[in-house]
Amino acid sequence: MQEFVDFLNGIIWSPILIYLCLGAGLFYSIATRFVQLRHFREMWRLLLSGKSSDQGISSFQALAVSLSGRVGTGNIAGVAAAIGFGGPGAVFWMWVVAFLGAATAYTESALAQIYKEEDEDGQFRGGPAYYIEKAMGQKWYAWVFAIATIFACGILLPGVQSNSIGNAVEAAFGPGEMIETAIGTISFAKIVTGTIISIILSFIIFGGVKRIANFTQIVVPFMALAYIVVAFIIILLNIGQVPTVFAMIVGDAFTPMAGFGAAIGWGVKRGVYSNEAGQGTGPHAAAAADVEHPAQQGLVQAFSIYIDTLLVCSATAFMIIITGAYNVHGGAEGVFLVQNLATNIGANGPVFTQMAIESAMPGIGKPFIAFALFFFAFTTILAYYYIAETNVAYIRRTFKVPGLMFILKGVLVVATFYGTVKTANLAWALGDVGVGLMAWLNIVGILIVFFLGRPALKALKDYEAQQKAGVTKFTFDPVKLGIKNADFWEKKLKSQGKPKAVEDVADGEPIKPVA
Repeated sequence: MQEFVDFLNGIIWSPILIYLCLGAGLFYSIATRFVQLRHFREMWRLLLSGKSSDQGISSFQALAVSLSGRVGTGNIAGVAAAIGFGGPGAVFWMWVVAFLGAATAYTESALAQIYKEEDEDGQFRGGPAYYIEKAMGQKWYAWVFAIATIFACGILLPGVQSNSIGNAVEAAFGPGEMIETAIGTISFAKIVTGTIISIILSFIIFGGVKRIANFTQIVVPFMALAYIVVAFIIILLNIGQVPTVFAMIVGDAFTPMAGFGAAIGWGVKRGVYSNEAGQGTGPHAAAAADVEHPAQQGLVQAFSIYIDTLLVCSATAFMIIITGAYNVHGGAEGVFLVQNLATNIGANGPVFTQMAIESAMPGIGKPFIAFALFFFAFTTILAYYYIAETNVAYIRRTFKVPGLMFILKGVLVVATFYGTVKTANLAWALGDVGVGLMAWLNIVGILIVFFLGRPALKALKDYEAQQKAGVTKFTFDPVKLGIKNADFWEKKLKSQGKPKAVEDVADGEPIKPVA
């Protein structure tokens, strides 16, 4: 099984996908004139404004739901793996992916808002499947993405998150008694952990998107802040080494420590896994937000990339490198380019991070990471469920099969429990397959959509025009901008009445009121 999954990953995560992720980010950064820098202040304003409605959630709630997907085990165990297999230089490439990926995140999230729908239950739905169908006119491609996403987020990816929780609990409190089961010998600690996760998960996901949003908007900010505070304390305790750490990260990014290809490869792979820019997961939550203009939620989602990688991932990287709690694996098994720890300590897991905190705060590291990983990973599983649910809702538009949502919930709970008790290498490898499939389909999709009509760019320029005109209430008229099939916004505009004319800096022509 492991060999087959590794073979698939070798195909999916070829250098083509790695450079496609970087290239797409650079392309959208240039196309939007580096929206991730120009509108940083506006991101803050939008983040703190807006409110939920019966149909949608607030911008902050949408950010919390998407952050719960972005801020997960990848921020703790994923960063450790990037360093363990790519060297400290992999962190630099994670930063590059984050910076460029913020523009990609704006694009895909704005598209999700432009082409969102109101489903039969009165909830906003949207995401890559919706905008691929409406903007590209390729329903078959949208179905391929929807099915791949249900498979990835409903089966493959939850196991990665729960596996890290199980490993962290086992490392912190011991495995306990070993029990023989139908799927192998499993520690009592992992069985108990998997059972608790499954029970809590069932309670929340059967409550719908509102319960998920209400839970994540409280938990996500709290867990991220607590984690960053601990990291900041450890960095302060070793403040004299900070310049050296920076030098290692930047220097190793361009030197053959683990091979230039290993540094960039692992940095991009774990960067995409962590911040999810271009992967196609973030747009699902973005579409659920109730906003005045699609560009607004695109900007909020771009900001989430900064929180995920430049804050949380960097906190993990600095703790690991500054305390020396890592090894760097060479190309052959058992060969280490840097060995600071015992050879039997694997990089695919949270152990590097646990040992880093433990070395600075004895007695705290292992239980703290187990606690942090529970919240980080658990909220990510919730986000995965919502993403899978949205794509099931997309399929239900065509096939009204009863019980699909119930089946999805049951399968996800089982996959979560199974992932808790399985080995880390297999769980991560399966997760990489899921992430890679979605990234391929989504990045190719949004690039084609851009060249077909530039809807996300038109939305941004329209928003900037209204900002310049000093409007107090933003409106979005897709027909005026030449954007087809944005049915939700057309209906909304008609219900609001005719907007005032505003100079359209997008095309250099006056915006005419709706007839």
